[in-house]
Amino acid sequence: MAVDVVIVGAGSAGCVLASRLSEDAARKVLLVEAGPDYSTLSELPDDIADASQPTLSHDWGYLAARDSLGQVASLPRARLVGGCSATNGCFAVRGSPADFDGWAALGNPGWGFDEVLPYFNRLETDTDFVGEYHGYAGPIPIRRHPPEELNQVQSAFIAAAVEVGHPYVADHNAPTAVGVGPTPRNARDGVRMSTALTYLPVARARPNLTIRSGATVDRVELSNGRATGIRLATGEVINADLIVLAGGAYASPAILARSGIGPAGPLGDLGIDVVVELDGVGANLVDHPIVAVDLPTRPGCHGPRFQALATMRSEQAIPGVAPDLQLFVAGPFDVPTEVSPTGAVFGIVAALLSPRSHGKLRLRSPDPDAPPLIDVAHLRHPDDVSRLVEATLAARRISRADPIAQFITGPELAPGPPISDDDFDGLARSIKARVSTYHHPVGTCRMGPDPDHGAVVDAHGQVYGTDRLLVADASIMPTIPAANTNLPTIMLAERIAAWLREN
Repeated sequence: MAVDVVIVGAGSAGCVLASRLSEDAARKVLLVEAGPDYSTLSELPDDIADASQPTLSHDWGYLAARDSLGQVASLPRARLVGGCSATNGCFAVRGSPADFDGWAALGNPGWGFDEVLPYFNRLETDTDFVGEYHGYAGPIPIRRHPPEELNQVQSAFIAAAVEVGHPYVADHNAPTAVGVGPTPRNARDGVRMSTALTYLPVARARPNLTIRSGATVDRVELSNGRATGIRLATGEVINADLIVLAGGAYASPAILARSGIGPAGPLGDLGIDVVVELDGVGANLVDHPIVAVDLPTRPGCHGPRFQALATMRSEQAIPGVAPDLQLFVAGPFDVPTEVSPTGAVFGIVAALLSPRSHGKLRLRSPDPDAPPLIDVAHLRHPDDVSRLVEATLAARRISRADPIAQFITGPELAPGPPISDDDFDGLARSIKARVSTYHHPVGTCRMGPDPDHGAVVDAHGQVYGTDRLLVADASIMPTIPAANTNLPTIMLAERIAAWLREN
């Protein structure tokens, strides 16, 4: 089989690339995905369609390396057409202009905020706001729950945050937004609007697009530095003129490494011949860590969750740049009484948006079915701990304000009353013991101008030392946006697809 373009991975980025590149009828496109393909809304499992909360039913099963406390965290990544856009919490936030201006300042022309704004606008139809900062004809519908749709705790969170001093923000996607308000979400009529449901339907009818699901990619085939195709785990080779990896921050660097592209030492240890030595492959892993203030509440408060969002700057934030902390309410959830004595709980979740800790990914084995070794390095940098302590204290202040305190029916569950606000060490220990992933890994195929300083791809996604091989997903982000990464990843794919359409 031979095609013009093979796109590896049908997630947030891959579906976008497949749709946009197949708009050229002369280009034969193959989209390859390891998981299943539910081609219509009626075929979707209920949990995949349900936008009220994330789901883990289609997961790769990745685990983090054991941390300093001996804990092994799960690192969910979706395995189906639509990828994590089909399983996430539907936070449709962009990040700050400073995020993207920072990418450009690192030597990546074309990625400043003014340059990426048209692609953010292109991907969306915002039903609440119009103007130069919003799109009106894109595939992704974005709306904010009006007050009458908020569940009681979500509404109380907004009121309580305003009461303790957070400014009200009607639009978290406005360039200068810092404060509390309704969450922009990519959901319609309770359905999670993934890139599979938004970008692919029109493309599926095109004779020049083929979607192949249930196919795990082993590696890229290379000849004299040029990518010539992909090899599946079954041994089948698919030839193509252009290969675009869109497997995400864990899968894309693993595919490069199995192809002989990466740091010489670790590849040699596994018996993999080094074709292109790039030390940055698998390095620079950054993820948003989260931790919650858990609170007992009354059972039976159902309805959409993740409706309200707050951003703020910590005392250690760099003045004038993006907010580095985010707070949101998870729940309420009905739970067993051993979890909460009242039978229900909600959490005010604190996320660190600009972590200074960096981890890495390495192959465990050349076997494509073997999960990689992933060190997420959560809270390894001491500044990350102190900022999450600050965020936890901010969450506690909100929880004690009257609008939301009325929904709390007992003592705080975590960190818990024995740890006072002025007990920094106690709060730090509690946070380290409970920290989790926000499911936003980036950076493992970082873009930049110099491969000798850790860059893996150039500003157009082209892998250094190769020809006709690109990476176009969150792995190429040089720094992590101060936002949930789904929308920035879709924007990134739109940006690279436009470049490819020009050539």
